[in-house]
Amino acid sequence: MATIPLTPLDSLLKEVRSCTLCKEHLPCVPRPILQAHQDAKILIAGQAPGNKVQQTGIPFDDASGERLREWMGIDKEIFYDAKQIAILPMGFCFPGTGKSGDLPPRKECAPQWCEQVLALLPKIELTLVIGKYAMAWHGICKMTAKPMSLNRS
Repeated sequence: MATIPLTPLDSLLKEVRSCTLCKEHLPCVPRPILQAHQDAKILIAGQAPGNKVQQTGIPFDDASGERLREWMGIDKEIFYDAKQIAILPMGFCFPGTGKSGDLPPRKECAPQWCEQVLALLPKIELTLVIGKYAMAWHGICKMTAKPMSLNRS
């Protein structure tokens, strides 16, 4: 039986998912979480996974994901179809908890991986940028975009 060669994106995703670049700064074992396929037309650029998502390994597998899917008007089947929607956070692992909630995304992830992944997503037509760290990385001015919390009712 012949093996199907990996696409450049598949090879990169395999490398990203085995990343341990910042393991000494994480509260748990690194488990980079993202979703991508070269045919995806929508990109969700988020912050970093929360503790629940880190445990399940499924992006936005929490209350914020339920709210995001509701706002987008799509179900889980579409949301988790990598051929339709890519999910690329600024930090791929749960960064830990601070005094007022989750810590910011680790600074190592975005510079190391995001440009490489984005370069292999040629069909993206719409990018949803969620959170101030994602907004800053994607060059969105605070004056032109209002951050929204996925945790608000």
